[in-house]
Amino acid sequence: MTSAEIRQHFLDFFKSKGHDIVPSAPIVIKNDPTLLFTNAGMNQFKDYFLGNKQPVNTRVADTQKCLRVSGKHNDLEEVGVDTYHHTMFEMLGNWSFGDYFKKEAIAWSWELLTEVYKLDKDRLYVTIFEGDKKENLPKDEEAFNEWKKVIAEDRILLGNKKDNFWEMGDTGPCGPCSEIHYDCRNDEERKQIDGKTLVNNDDPQVIEIWNNVFMQFNRLKDGTLQPLPAKHVDTGMGFERLVRVIQNKQSNYDTDVFTGTIAEVETITNKKYDFSDSKEAIAFRVIADHIRAIAFTIADGQLPSNTGAGYVIRRILRRAVRYYYSYLDYKQPLLFQLLPVIAKQFEHVFPELQQQVDFVTKVIKEEEESFLRTLDKGLKLIDDIITATNASSTKLIEGKIAFELFDTYGFPIDLTRLIASEHHLTIDEKGFEAALKEQKDRSRAATAIDTEDWITINESNSTFIGYNNLTTNTKIVKYRKIKAKGKEAFQIVLAETPFYAESGGQVGDKGLLEVGSWKLEVIDTKKENNLFIHFVETLPDDIDFSKEVIATVNRTTRKETSNNHSATHLLHAALRKVLGNHVAQKGSLVNDEHLRFDFSHFAKVTDEEIVQIEKIVNEKIRENIPVVIKEMNIDEAKAMGAMALFGEKYGNVVRVVMIDPAYSIELCGGTHVSNTGELGFFKIKHETAVAAGVRRIEAVSGKAAENYMNEQLQQLNDVKAVLGNPKDVMKFIDGLLVDRRELEKAQDSLISLKAHATIDRLVLKREKIGEIDFYHDIIINAGMDLLKKVYSSLGEFHTESKSLILLIGKEQNKVNIVLGNYNTDNLDCNKIIKEIVAPIIKGGGGGQKTLATAGGQDASNLNKVIETVKGLL
Repeated sequence: MTSAEIRQHFLDFFKSKGHDIVPSAPIVIKNDPTLLFTNAGMNQFKDYFLGNKQPVNTRVADTQKCLRVSGKHNDLEEVGVDTYHHTMFEMLGNWSFGDYFKKEAIAWSWELLTEVYKLDKDRLYVTIFEGDKKENLPKDEEAFNEWKKVIAEDRILLGNKKDNFWEMGDTGPCGPCSEIHYDCRNDEERKQIDGKTLVNNDDPQVIEIWNNVFMQFNRLKDGTLQPLPAKHVDTGMGFERLVRVIQNKQSNYDTDVFTGTIAEVETITNKKYDFSDSKEAIAFRVIADHIRAIAFTIADGQLPSNTGAGYVIRRILRRAVRYYYSYLDYKQPLLFQLLPVIAKQFEHVFPELQQQVDFVTKVIKEEEESFLRTLDKGLKLIDDIITATNASSTKLIEGKIAFELFDTYGFPIDLTRLIASEHHLTIDEKGFEAALKEQKDRSRAATAIDTEDWITINESNSTFIGYNNLTTNTKIVKYRKIKAKGKEAFQIVLAETPFYAESGGQVGDKGLLEVGSWKLEVIDTKKENNLFIHFVETLPDDIDFSKEVIATVNRTTRKETSNNHSATHLLHAALRKVLGNHVAQKGSLVNDEHLRFDFSHFAKVTDEEIVQIEKIVNEKIRENIPVVIKEMNIDEAKAMGAMALFGEKYGNVVRVVMIDPAYSIELCGGTHVSNTGELGFFKIKHETAVAAGVRRIEAVSGKAAENYMNEQLQQLNDVKAVLGNPKDVMKFIDGLLVDRRELEKAQDSLISLKAHATIDRLVLKREKIGEIDFYHDIIINAGMDLLKKVYSSLGEFHTESKSLILLIGKEQNKVNIVLGNYNTDNLDCNKIIKEIVAPIIKGGGGGQKTLATAGGQDASNLNKVIETVKGLL
């Protein structure tokens, strides 16, 4: 049975049980501050479990793209070393939202595994929650009794809270779970050791394949458990592990999920994968795993970067590069060559990669090229570190140096450890761990938000009514206190709100909440799962929460923000007309001041193209086209040609924004103008590169565009006034530039003449100290350019002998110093400048071992500088 057939059998089975089959959510998480990536199949259904949203169907099933790079059994540095953990993986899952519970979930699990997949019943074990006295939780007798119907009691194992009580996080829905494990060992091994003793004991051949979570409780901030009003089922089955079991393989990487990728790596590198634990074999597994995580996150809209989710992707990519560079001896970009294989393999289940294969390929290739340059620098740095450490008595590489290699150059500690061991050196492991912990603590502290439990005032859902209303009378549903970076604030949820919550690149609304005599300023509005959350800095103790709330959005900022959002749609369509249909939105920011639009394109947008784009947008503004907004079925919208954004999760009913159907149709939940004429005017301010294959345009519309043009005209008038108001400004400036170049030539000639005169004087004053020729001079009215010219010119004539050159330039009260050596390995100019020379002139400086410079403000001890340096010789 192929992996594709195994996946389809799962979906077909649950469809036959009345489940809706839904598409995978994007792997990149939006509207959930607790997660960067989808790390479990249930993430997209959190609103249903939290009661924030009602499902269309109470039974659903899917296969979900997930990403895990930290936590239990998910250390990135272990992926590829073992044979059953991954960064990206597929999670097959079925869910019940207040519908069926343990009886059906357990019966169907057994039916699918033993009757559809035909797994050997004698190799299956199940676990149930044994209970927990501290939590006052009893043994899960209901699950135990259901399992007894299909499996022998000695195969039903009791699990503790750590293994068999699932929690979403520190707070939220949770409950007991029942795991299904499979014994992959051969018959001889099974006779020697009973499989049930290896369950949940990290045996690579006795593995968990399915987990049935029974959500019964809600964990509060104080740790107590409250029964949920409705009970839910959340199951997750690791697709890669299931395929391994059904295909009777000893490793996930031996299944057809990965063999196609591994075969392509063999072709590219001209090396063979040997199924062992060698570094070379691990490299094959790392590449086969990591390319999936990298490709699908980029396809879902997350580009590699130095922060947040982007940094995670960059780390994964760099780890793959390090492995093929070091262990497959492949010194050029490799990962990007695997994209056609991956895209083809998943085109029917996750088609978004095939639809963007050229773009994703370009991003990965440029990221690889960049890191290969950095890696080369890092290896050279390691050579210097090894030389310095060999010269020490400890033969120990400092922990902070190993951490710098890890943090700055992307070297994992195991690679540094390997290189060190090859040179009979060791690493200060404790020092490295301390530096790593310090960085992690800093990162956590910078992003940590402490949230208290919600205090519920009224039982009600949260509804947005702000497309047509900017003020409304409503009531407070709940509120809570939060603390971030030592500052307290409050979050409020209203039953009905006119405040738009940050989404789709558009910032959240600001405004006012009036509760009795109190006026609370809303400083931001965000969407957390399906809750519209209003941020206020203060919440008086004596406020009456039962009173009606008057919620009012700031009309001015909303209007200007809507202008810029509609302008973004006009811009997007114009870009596709001018640059081509490959242009796709990769990110945006829309607020009341400006708009920022990131899009896929592989070249700088020329000035001529910018003019064309602006012309099209402004023509559409002058046409005063009605902006038509309709809600419709997603299939109907796509049939009309509506553009959907990669990385967004859409429901069955979508909001379609049309600006002349022949020009622009997009799926969009943002706020917009009624007619394009309201924008007034559009102007592009900047066009830059953001990442490989991604460009960024910053622009303004409406009053902001008018203000921007007035500022530009004022600057031009100011420049003309300074130049004496010439008739042809550009011709006048060209003349000034010609004059400047002539002056620079004359200045260079004077510097050369003075340099040669100085060289003659230096040669006459040369002192021989041991084997070293010591050249020194104090030059009046000499800047750094002259000193460097003298140094380089002198070096041309004295490259054979050992020499030290000290040049001191004095300009009014400023001192410039150049210190350089030729052929003298035991003189460190950088150290001499920093530690000896700079303090004398009350300044600072530095450079390389062979050449360093300094600058200072004290010219009273210049002869002391010469005597001090001379004394060193």
